[in-house]
Amino acid sequence: MFGKHGIPLLFETKDLRICVQNQKGYTVYQRKCKDEEEEKILLAKSTEILINPVEPINKPKEITNYFLVNLKEPVVVEPRSTYKIYLTFPLAIGVFLKRSRDYDILDIFTLASQKYTLYGDQHQGVICRYWESTAHSNVPEIEPLQQGIMELSIKNTTERWTPVSKAVFNAYGMKIYYSSNLVSMKASMTVLSECSAETHFSSLPLQKDMKKSLELYTVRKLSILSSTFTMMDGI
Repeated sequence: MFGKHGIPLLFETKDLRICVQNQKGYTVYQRKCKDEEEEKILLAKSTEILINPVEPINKPKEITNYFLVNLKEPVVVEPRSTYKIYLTFPLAIGVFLKRSRDYDILDIFTLASQKYTLYGDQHQGVICRYWESTAHSNVPEIEPLQQGIMELSIKNTTERWTPVSKAVFNAYGMKIYYSSNLVSMKASMTVLSECSAETHFSSLPLQKDMKKSLELYTVRKLSILSSTFTMMDGI
């Protein structure tokens, strides 16, 4: 499903249906995702459609640009060491229309569960898109079109064994890649103390020949001052 498409277009699974076709002189876009439906009339003779994974922070609406992964079982990292773990993350899917050399967003939807939480205290904390994942030593099996794989490199700079139970990211820094059977991204966490860490995303794919997703914040021409997040309220 991911990639560039012409019209007509039809993609259908048990929980998702995307149809773009000409009807009575118009181009009609129809999408059904579980119980949510969307229909739009496109006043265009022809256009290119791009479908790719996007940052999972836009449904049900734009609430925050922060993303929190909670580990079902905390990992404890030995002093002065670096380890990699694999986590899942929720997929959000964007449908774009080609405009000259650029693209405009037409629709965003997700088959994954949608939940938000507060990181930090109620006065100075940040609202985060919430996701729960098990830590895996290898790439786990996932639900296609619902989940992606995050490779997280954890560097413990302290002299103590340090437990890590969560990771918070600035989602505007996400670099998502996709292939025919996998969506992925790479991230890192630098543990600064027993309650603080710094996180950011890498611009490298998990596997060779993966294509880079178009990022929503670049389409919307948002100015991003920093894509790093410093966790000060517990890890």
